[in-house]
Amino acid sequence: MGIPAREERRQRCAEPSPGSADREPRRHGEQADERQHDGGAGAGRSHPKAIFTALGCPVALPTEPAIDVILPVLDEAAAIPGVLGALPQGYRAIVVDNGSTDGSDEIAAALGAEVVAEPRRGFGSACFAGLTAAASDVVCFMDCDGSLDPAELGRVSGPVAAGTADLVLGTRIAEAGAWPAHARIANRALGLMVRRRAGRLTDIGPMRAARREGLIALGIRDRRFGWPLEMVLRAADAGWRIEEVPVSYRRREGRSKVTGTVRGTVRTIADMTRAMR
Repeated sequence: MGIPAREERRQRCAEPSPGSADREPRRHGEQADERQHDGGAGAGRSHPKAIFTALGCPVALPTEPAIDVILPVLDEAAAIPGVLGALPQGYRAIVVDNGSTDGSDEIAAALGAEVVAEPRRGFGSACFAGLTAAASDVVCFMDCDGSLDPAELGRVSGPVAAGTADLVLGTRIAEAGAWPAHARIANRALGLMVRRRAGRLTDIGPMRAARREGLIALGIRDRRFGWPLEMVLRAADAGWRIEEVPVSYRRREGRSKVTGTVRGTVRTIADMTRAMR
């Protein structure tokens, strides 16, 4: 009498795979792949999914590595929990604290984010520190003030991961009152100023994605608010494929230290103007 099909499959699934006898058994809690590191907030790790072969044997599929999301922070204690809590599966938060006095770093660490301290003040300094700390091939940048929706990171990082774009900028679709008029006008003016070098751009988007090694190779020098614009200009000069995708833009948590005041906007414009030289 033959072995019933179900029992035969069970026995064949139980047979060791080639070379498995030479491997030590994995202890409880150990990862199957060392690259599946502990990601904490928005960890890019899920339990391996199982598929069934023609024999009906479950096979564990390796999870994809996380995409690091660099979040420059200066006194964003009120916004951090919401931002980190909204990170989708497959994204890992790197919070770069740029001298906060409200406990932003402690809150981020308690929520499982990797926290990098950057004592040198400046938005560009924080972005560069995060880029240096990142380990993923594709990296994202976004503000950590609650104005951007982390759920839309896939829309921005997708073309880069797929190889159809080198730099993707999230062009903001603002809800009423989210984007002060003076900041909106300044952003539009900057877009016109850079058109000759970077093509038609509607926004110097605060949510963006690119490949880490490529960004490092660009040699961005600005360490203040000119960092985002210099990235776009250097990418354009290098022949990168730059795309824009729409992202929602909401009222931020707390008062903006940049675009919330005319003075902050003027300072930002001055930094970006220097970046264009």
